Amino acid sequence: MEFEKWLVERLKARGFYKLNDVNPRGLIDALKAFQKANDLTQTGTADDVTVHELRKDVGGAGSSQFQLGPAKPADPIWMREARRQMGILEVPGPKSNPMILGWAKALGGWVASFYKDDDTPWCGLFAAHCIGLTLPAEKLPTNYLSALAWADFGIECEPAIGAILAFRRDGGGHVGFYAGENADSYVVLGGNQGNSVKLSNVEKRRCVGIRWPKTGGAQIGGRVNAIASGGLSRNEA
Repeated sequence: MEFEKWLVERLKARGFYKLNDVNPRGLIDALKAFQKANDLTQTGTADDVTVHELRKDVGGAGSSQFQLGPAKPADPIWMREARRQMGILEVPGPKSNPMILGWAKALGGWVASFYKDDDTPWCGLFAAHCIGLTLPAEKLPTNYLSALAWADFGIECEPAIGAILAFRRDGGGHVGFYAGENADSYVVLGGNQGNSVKLSNVEKRRCVGIRWPKTGGAQIGGRVNAIASGGLSRNEA
């Protein structure tokens, strides 16, 4: 969050951010407004050109004066949102975690009324929350609650941090984000893994799609050697 806080400070100093905290939607709108005012491509993301422009001192004498601030994170923005939600758990019994139901409400449409409780599978919902919140111009799968629908999302890509991984399982599918890999499995950051948002090892042979958002910018880095604690995930429902 350090980088996002720096973005907010720089945008506030220029009059483009009006909120008192780091709100992802507010940050996107402020970035677009800043980009428009500076004749930059209006992506709503902190791309390299935008960050370079924001580093310039407000009222500085010439473009040679910069405030460097924190380094731009290697994780794409939707992966940072996914990491921020790690530890979110279903509530046992008749009650539900309001955070999970809140994702459905924020996405709106029929999905908002579909989720009555957190017993309804929500890995696709979690992926849609992370992508939809941080990349508002990105077209989500028509039925993004279906994990297998993510196998055709965006564009095909090689494994890299934040890539969307779609898997088959008995009775359905699963979707999550690439966080690394080992010889036989991908380390996946996803929702509804052990009824929570966490890292899990999912067998590579089950993977049916590796995708990247069309508006997500260029991939940073490539494959990462990693391992999640615990054994292989067998059922993510």
